[in-house]
Amino acid sequence: MYDYRPVGPDDLDLVCRHRQEMFKASGRSDEMLAPMAAPFRAWLAPKLASGAYFGWIADAEGQPVAGLGMMVIDWPPHPSHMDQDARGYILNVFVEPAHRGRGVAGALMARATEEGRRRGLAYLVLHATAMARPMYDKLGWAQTSEMSISL
Repeated sequence: MYDYRPVGPDDLDLVCRHRQEMFKASGRSDEMLAPMAAPFRAWLAPKLASGAYFGWIADAEGQPVAGLGMMVIDWPPHPSHMDQDARGYILNVFVEPAHRGRGVAGALMARATEEGRRRGLAYLVLHATAMARPMYDKLGWAQTSEMSISL
């Protein structure tokens, strides 16, 4: 029912829309998110072009219905990846509401996990919304002790 393809530069508008919708689904308003749109687009375009941002799009009947982005980020060796100076980072996981609960996000996560293995990464991270946390728990992901502060 779903076809999965690599994300590419032609998906710039789609990834930007998915990111906006992902944050809206977690309770943020359009007004709150508006200042992020142009800077995110400017950040994403060269990363899509270079392949530094990669991932997959799920299509149903030729229309994109979900996506997942991934990056390899520079990170010092850490107890979770003691001999590596990088980790995989998954972001912008979004499934259109009409396609939720059908295993699409799980299939995208399986691709990301396999890509992490293929690249020799020992550790993957993501930030989960409350809505998505049960799915990540089911897939074997664990919560970490990360904290943050906005300055």
